[in-house]
Amino acid sequence: MEPAGSAQRILVSLLEARTGQQLAANRRWRIETALAGIVRARGYGSTDQLVSCLVSGKDRALEEQVIEALLNNETYFFRDRLPFDLLLGGPLARLEAARAATRRLSIWCAGCSSGQETYSLAMSFAEQAARWRGWTIDIVGTDISRAVVERGRSGVYSQFEVQRGLPVMQMVRWFEEVGSGEWRIAESLRQSVRFETGNIIGRPPSPGRFDIILCRNVLLYFTPEMRRLAFTRFASAIAEDGALMLGAGESVLGQTEAFVSDPDHRGLYKRAAPAAARTRVA
Repeated sequence: MEPAGSAQRILVSLLEARTGQQLAANRRWRIETALAGIVRARGYGSTDQLVSCLVSGKDRALEEQVIEALLNNETYFFRDRLPFDLLLGGPLARLEAARAATRRLSIWCAGCSSGQETYSLAMSFAEQAARWRGWTIDIVGTDISRAVVERGRSGVYSQFEVQRGLPVMQMVRWFEEVGSGEWRIAESLRQSVRFETGNIIGRPPSPGRFDIILCRNVLLYFTPEMRRLAFTRFASAIAEDGALMLGAGESVLGQTEAFVSDPDHRGLYKRAAPAAARTRVA
């Protein structure tokens, strides 16, 4: 049975307060399905009963379970491959030249879910090993969900997850079968990335300043206020000449003044010039 309206509102408010994500009215149908496992495991008679226990505030573990269950963790390797090709083309070449003295790049995958995007970047650099020999490529993936961060660290995925987005040659090269229908990504790739639990609207991970930030198909679930806050956080964490990549259905237009479209690379964004500089140019 679908939870009562008051129970839905409590769950929606909890998710938004803790994560910044908004569960729109047309997506609230998934509440009962998402929480069904918790209802069964804890012996509740309904989702409404679960919410009654939740509002008592005495069971923090239950609160964490509910938030984990309601989060949308959809992802796959090289999702919408064209943006990866775009990012790893012109913008990366520009940053490669600009960082030639330090030979160091820092990349943040914000809202990385179970790690496929983070590992997709690691694969891309590993497949151009000669080009990046002698470089330090720091790739960090963060997500508010502890469960999916642990999955990313483990590097173990189902066969369906591995095949989704990866051609056979990449699958064979970078994965080994470790059980019935389970595959583990190569240790060299696991060692080349790191995962942390973190909220997009909180403090950025170390080193705190990034050449590239990816936050794809996450902000579309945020309220406008939380979206603006996220962009402010990104602006504080990205290098002046860095590149920001969003999802195909996301944009900075009308959302923030901290970023502008990159005129040379459609679909990517860069930090806006300081107000004083914009005034002098005008």
